[in-house]
Amino acid sequence: MLCKAQGITKRYGPSTVLEAASFTIHEGEVLGLIGPNGAGKTTLFECLAGLLPTDGGTVEFRGAPLPASRRKQALFYLPDGIRPWADQPVHWVLAFFEALYGRPPGEGAALAAAITRDLKLEPLLRSRIGSLSKGEAKRVLLALGLLTPQPLLLLDEPFDGLDFRQTRDVMALLRTVPARGRTLFVSIHQLVDAARMCDRLVLLSRGRVVGVGTLPELRSLAGLAGVDGAGLEEVFLALT
Repeated sequence: MLCKAQGITKRYGPSTVLEAASFTIHEGEVLGLIGPNGAGKTTLFECLAGLLPTDGGTVEFRGAPLPASRRKQALFYLPDGIRPWADQPVHWVLAFFEALYGRPPGEGAALAAAITRDLKLEPLLRSRIGSLSKGEAKRVLLALGLLTPQPLLLLDEPFDGLDFRQTRDVMALLRTVPARGRTLFVSIHQLVDAARMCDRLVLLSRGRVVGVGTLPELRSLAGLAGVDGAGLEEVFLALT
């Protein structure tokens, strides 16, 4: 077990956004966080990353308590829809992240070159971050996340803004990440993409975790084990 969240709770006044959310993240897996808009997915990521104070719950990392002040040593959270350093060109931002995390000479440059190639960023290197389309900006953000060294990478909606071909290519790239020693926890809105990409899934509805496991395990939990063709959508609806 890489990480364990137990009883994560977040309230805003009388409203409970997360209610005792509990799950584990296994070493070297792609774990999906699934739920409709407003389910609390981004709030859960922000609580795990230590960006939001919680009203209850604990986080452990490799068996030891991990307080919010030390989360950035273990995980990197890549939010959706941000435009960091909007006036800087793409090549500057990539080089800044490469230097920021202090990889050995040569190693960081080789990794950056490979990520730039795999995400097809070469034509964008001299473009300003603020001038990029939504899909172009998303690919640059993914490159920044992949340049970080933390064992656990949290990605909020990594396919938002990508077309079908780009989604397929990015999905294939992300599936190779665990083989290089990292674990992914990915928030995905499209259930078809989640079922194709993830090893296990956390189903979130109205701030509550309603199921955790592989798709066959979730089918059993939902009472759909014997139903031919029962997909993730049917499982989610049955559990909520």
